[in-house]
Amino acid sequence: MINVYEQVDRNKRRSTIIMVLFVVVITLFAWYLASVLDYGLSVVGIALIFAGLISFASYWWSDKIILTISGARPADKKQDFIFFTVTENIAMAARIPMPKLYVIDDTATNAFATGRDPQHAVVCATTGLLSKLDRTELEGVVAHELSHIRNYDIRLMSIVTILVGMITLLADWFLRGMRFKSKGQSKSESSLGAILFFVGIILALLSPLIARLLKLAISRRREFLADASAVMLTRQPDGLARALEKIAADKEPLEAANKATAHLYIANPLKNRHDKIGWFANMFNTHPPVKERIKALKEMV
Repeated sequence: MINVYEQVDRNKRRSTIIMVLFVVVITLFAWYLASVLDYGLSVVGIALIFAGLISFASYWWSDKIILTISGARPADKKQDFIFFTVTENIAMAARIPMPKLYVIDDTATNAFATGRDPQHAVVCATTGLLSKLDRTELEGVVAHELSHIRNYDIRLMSIVTILVGMITLLADWFLRGMRFKSKGQSKSESSLGAILFFVGIILALLSPLIARLLKLAISRRREFLADASAVMLTRQPDGLARALEKIAADKEPLEAANKATAHLYIANPLKNRHDKIGWFANMFNTHPPVKERIKALKEMV
C-alpha cells in the first residue's frame, strides 16, 4: 500500500517529466522550422512571443471567460450555506484565501476550479452536486478543487494550452512556408527540398497530436495529484471516493460544458465512455478513469 504523501510525490515527479518532454518537443520543432525555412531563430522567437502575448491575455481573464461560457451565477450564502462553510473550512486547512464561489444551475453532478493563482481563484459547483452529495463527500470534492488552486494546476494547464497552441501555429507556419519556398527552388535544390518537405509534413502532422497527448497526460496526472492532496486536507479518502462514485453514476452530461472547458471539471462533464474501450482511447481522455482514481484513493492510508 502507498501512503498519501508518497502518492503526491510520485504524481509531482511524473508531471515534471511530462512537462519537460513538452518543452523539448516545442523547442526541437521550432529549431527545425527555423533551419529548414532559413527564417532564423529570431523570427521564430518573435512569432512565439506574439502568440504568447495573445494567449497570456486570454489566460489573465480566463476565469471571467469560463464563468460566462458556463452560465454560472455567484453563490448565495443563505441558499448555498453548506457550500460556503465547507469551502471556508477547507481553505483554512489549505492555508489559502477563500475563493469566490459560483453555482451552475444544472442537475448534473460536477465542479471545477479556475483562476490564475490562489488570490484570484474561483470554485464552481452545479446545483446537482450540491444537492446529491452529503457533507463529507462535498468536503472531498471541494478539497480536490482547492488542491488544484494550491498546487497551481490552473496556471500549469494554461501554460500547457499556450504551448499546444504554439506547436499548432508552428506546424501551420511550416506548411505554408515550405509551399512558398518550393516555388523558387532550382532542380538541384528541389530533391533536397522534397525530402525536407516530406519530413516537415510528418512533423507538422504529428507534432500537434503529440502536443495534445502530452497536454492530456499532464491533465490526468494533475487529477491524481489533486485527489491525493485532497486526502491530505480532509484525512478522509472515503469521502472523495464516494463522491466520485456518485458523479460517475450520473449519466447526465453537463449542458454548459464543452471540449474547451472539459479538462477543468473534477470528472468528464461530457460523459464520453472511452474508459470501456481500452488504453488507446484513454490516451485522448481529459481525466483518468474514475475506477483508477477510486482504487488509488482506497490504497491511501
